[in-house]
Amino acid sequence: MPASVITVVGGKGGVGATTIAFEIAQALAKRGRIALVDGDFGGRRTIALLMNAVKELDDARDDANNLSFVALRDGMTAVELAQNIHAGFTLKPDKVEVLVQNFAQSGTSAVVDAPQPFAAAIRPFIVRCQRFLLIVEPTLLGMAGGKAMVAEMLKFGISATSIAPVIVQRDSHAELSRADIERALGAKPVADIPQKSDRRYARAMEQLVEYCGSLITYTAEENLDLGPSIRSPLGDRRLAKLRAPTQLGSGMQGRAGGGIDIEKIEKIKAATHEALTKHIDLMGSADRSDPLKAEELQKEVQAVVNEMITDETVGSAEEVAQLRQEVIDEALGYGPLEDLLRDPEVTEVMANGPDHIYVERGGRLVMTDKHFTNEKQLRLVIERMIAPIGRRIDESTPMVDGRLPDGSRINAIIEPLAISGATLTIRRFGTERLHIRQLLEKRSLTAQMVDFLRACVEARLNIVVSGGTGSGKTTLLNILSTFIPESDRIVTIEDAAELKLEQEHVVRLEARPPNLEGRGEIRIRDLVRNALRMRPDRIIVGECRGGEALDMLQAMNTGHDGSLTTAHANTPRDCLSRIETMVMMAGFDLPSRAIREQVSNAIDLIVQTSRLRDGSRKIIAITEVVGMEADTITTQDVVTFDQRGLDKEGHVIGEFVYSGVQPNCVTRFEEFGISYDIRGLSEMSAAVKW
Repeated sequence: MPASVITVVGGKGGVGATTIAFEIAQALAKRGRIALVDGDFGGRRTIALLMNAVKELDDARDDANNLSFVALRDGMTAVELAQNIHAGFTLKPDKVEVLVQNFAQSGTSAVVDAPQPFAAAIRPFIVRCQRFLLIVEPTLLGMAGGKAMVAEMLKFGISATSIAPVIVQRDSHAELSRADIERALGAKPVADIPQKSDRRYARAMEQLVEYCGSLITYTAEENLDLGPSIRSPLGDRRLAKLRAPTQLGSGMQGRAGGGIDIEKIEKIKAATHEALTKHIDLMGSADRSDPLKAEELQKEVQAVVNEMITDETVGSAEEVAQLRQEVIDEALGYGPLEDLLRDPEVTEVMANGPDHIYVERGGRLVMTDKHFTNEKQLRLVIERMIAPIGRRIDESTPMVDGRLPDGSRINAIIEPLAISGATLTIRRFGTERLHIRQLLEKRSLTAQMVDFLRACVEARLNIVVSGGTGSGKTTLLNILSTFIPESDRIVTIEDAAELKLEQEHVVRLEARPPNLEGRGEIRIRDLVRNALRMRPDRIIVGECRGGEALDMLQAMNTGHDGSLTTAHANTPRDCLSRIETMVMMAGFDLPSRAIREQVSNAIDLIVQTSRLRDGSRKIIAITEVVGMEADTITTQDVVTFDQRGLDKEGHVIGEFVYSGVQPNCVTRFEEFGISYDIRGLSEMSAAVKW
């Protein structure tokens, strides 16, 4: 590997991490070969500008690999992996791996400017890094960013001992002391850099450079000849096979360098898969919906795997067991996704091609160390997921939606629409549905808001749950449905069935895509119209996306009160505009005023959800639709969430606030004989502060 790698990471944007990386590299270049690597793919080209090397880097760029590097004065080399966002995301890690290995041969150490999350292309440097300099400001906001960065780095597999905080003071006022920062980050700062105007700045930078210099291993200079090697592709060699063992999470690839020959492991897996395909038809020999046949297939696969993978061929019993499980998962299950789908904390799984698999935990996206063997295996897993639900994916139908047996929603898209390879997204809903108490524990709303929403559902108000992707709309819709009386007949209509209602009298309808001949499609709006003939007391539409909004409004306006649905929008006002647009998509040339009158008469309440910066989901507004004034739909906020910033741990600070107005729907509560005291809301803002 390179003589040494030091990575500079900013706790948040604008703390000067790039400038510090430049100054460190400039000082260390006087002692030996140093490469300053621009790992920021945002297109700013800051390193090129700081080193006054834009033209040189452009002239030296290898267009085939998106790489550019140029040797400058005093033994310093500028490396620009990508000049823009597109080039950064299309750059293959194996190309960078060759560059890293050439640095190793030439005795060149690297200082890397790498904002988190680390892009895949820069990971050949990251996994070899001796120390991560975390640049933080001594402010509450700076510390929140620093703590979040440490958490992300630990999830990535970086050892806590390799994270070295560096305090950068951008003004004379420091909100936090050095001890506060050490306590919050769990690591002792290695330098305290004052303002540049401070006479202590030069000495502080000298000490930081000395610290970095102690990490550098200087070797004899050699000729740096990188071009021919970089232009020799690595073929199918994977970054995972070259990673350092201490920088990885779980998985067979994490044992590279730990006594296990990774290439040998891959050969054993390939031979086992070949034996399985000869003995067993993994796609067609058993119906996975039949437990008996699935169990029979499991036994056959287990027998072949046990015969091929033994202590003699692999090593320890633990390694044998893990390798056997990996092969079985690939043969019968969903390959590298199996472990992720077993993890109850994972709420979303995203495979961007075979090499990049991300998950969402606690509202935050992180990249995993999992990967598919190749594009073919990823396509096989997609087909295995959609086959039981009668869907297919190929060049004629390159997009597909569906659901797994556990209720998780899947979306897959392949070439030619997905340029970088097949992309799979899995939205998980867990084995146990959330109840209102969990939302209260998560502080997504208050008990007073729950009481108000309960009364609204019982009084048969028509409610739209609005929010962005992943903001918790379906979860909230499920919870609101629990307030529907058992005596009501409920009809649910969804594109892919996700709702899990607790009532017994529920009819579930699901839309159907067209077949290969383009026939047989059943749209949501077809199901809404059909539901009106099924004597429903309540109609719940999982999500309004198009023309079905018109049918939904007509149902709400013709005696089917108490209906519920969701819509994608960022604010309650945007939600009304979206519904108006969706009604126009129905194909009827209706005047805007007529549409708005339909909307204002049909919809009583909008509940706005949002996923906040700390990953938490909250109800940020409960808004009542009042009526019309001229050509405008009028609304009034009942409750809003007043966000005031972040605390030291990066959590959102704010409070739920009652607007003080008495909702018009209170009169309806009285008509329905529903017990509700509006004074509960008036006490809320004083009682609840987070």
